[in-house]
Order: sequence, then C-alpha cells, then structure tokens
Amino acid sequence: MSFQGKVVLVTGAGSGMGKVESQLLAQRGAKVWVTDISSTSAQQVAGEIVADGGLAEFHALDVTSPDSWQQLVERIDDVDGGLDGLVNNAGVSHRAGIVETTVEDWHRVMDINLSSVFYGMKFCASLLVRGGGSIVNVSSIAGMLGYFAAGYGASKWGVRGLSKVGALEFAEHDVRVNSIHPGLVDTPLLHSGSSEFVDTSLESVPAGRVADSEEIAESVAFLLSDAARYITGTEIVVDGGLTSGGIYHRITRELKG
Repeated sequence: MSFQGKVVLVTGAGSGMGKVESQLLAQRGAKVWVTDISSTSAQQVAGEIVADGGLAEFHALDVTSPDSWQQLVERIDDVDGGLDGLVNNAGVSHRAGIVETTVEDWHRVMDINLSSVFYGMKFCASLLVRGGGSIVNVSSIAGMLGYFAAGYGASKWGVRGLSKVGALEFAEHDVRVNSIHPGLVDTPLLHSGSSEFVDTSLESVPAGRVADSEEIAESVAFLLSDAARYITGTEIVVDGGLTSGGIYHRITRELKG
C-alpha cells in the first residue's frame, strides 16, 4: 500500500489514532496535512514526520467551523492543487444517557463527531473529484448497535449513514467513501472516563484486549489505498469480535467460571 505522490488530510491528528494514522501514511509516502484544533500537539506531529524524512504540513483546524474548513481547502489548493484522501478522524467521547445529557453537550458532541464529517466531505469534495480519491470517516462500534450514550451513539450512527450518502453522491467522480468502526482502542479518548468502564467492557471482547492505534491505522490505510478500489459505501469493524457476539462470549465465560 504505497502512497507515494498522494496527498492526504487527517483531522484530529494531534494525538491518538489521528497521530498514528498520519505517521503511518507518511511512512508509506503520502504527504499528510496534519490538522487539529490543538496547534501545539499537531505541529509536533508534523515536525516529527518531517524529521523522520516524511512529508507533512500542519494547519490549525476547528472541525466544527465551516469557515475554518474553507480556509484549509483554499490552502491545500494553493500548495498541492488537489487531494487524494480525507480521513475524518476528529471526535469526542461523552458517556451519558438521554436524560443525563445536557442540551449543550448534545450539540457539542454532534458538532464535533458528525457535523465535522459533513463539513469535511462538503468542502474537500472540490479537491477530491479532480483525480478521484478516498474518504474514510471514523465512526465507532457505537454506530453499529444500540449504545448507552445518547449523543455519542447518535453521532456515530450518523457518520455511518452519511458515509453511505457520500458513497452514492461521489461515485461518478471516482471518489470512494467508507466508514471504519473501532471498538476499544488504547487512546486518551478511551481512558477519558473511568478505568472500570474499560475493564468491564473488556470482558465482552473475545480477543481479550484493546486494540492499539496502529491496528486502526492499518485499516484506514487499506481503505484509502488502491487495494480497496472497488470498496465504497460500506463499513469495516475493528473491534476484536465485540459486536459479533461479545455478550455471549461474556456469558459463556461466566458459566465456565
């Protein structure tokens, strides 16, 4: 999966999965636009990529702001004249049900997790359609099943559905759109809540462990690559078997115990 000569934009690239995705793509030859609302961390990621001999450029991006997206697209157009890949990776976690979720938190989660994906596809389309390309929208297993967190679950289902709309709309321009649905991944986002949540959740993961960010990045790279050139409008679940029957895995383990 060589990305030599390709230009790829990654959001939320200052840490976690976005950081590792950016590094892996750069290692394989891509020029990566490392974007994040956190300038310090994203600049450091871009600097590390360049120091390692790769190609990267930092741009501050507020994924919830249409104006910020427009400025970024204009910058990419001026510098590179096009875009081959877009990874809508930025996201935020919020673990609360319908009654406990405040209106403010609802809008915050939807803006960061879902509206940002809409803005990314909308504004980057003009660059991607020029030569064809691939969009990977990072959703979650929360977008594959009933989930206890109201805003987070709704936003991730929205990402899954919006990806299918994009696949239909952009197919004639040779632009593919897919979503990826990670389970438990060893990132700051996962550990932003209680350790008890992670430990208990692991009991329903047949693989018996969390994923590392490299495993998610490899799946993202596959969907971006020519190896996936006939894959569009679908989703890849990377969860160690959790959504394939994790509840039964947990039950049988308890029965054996």
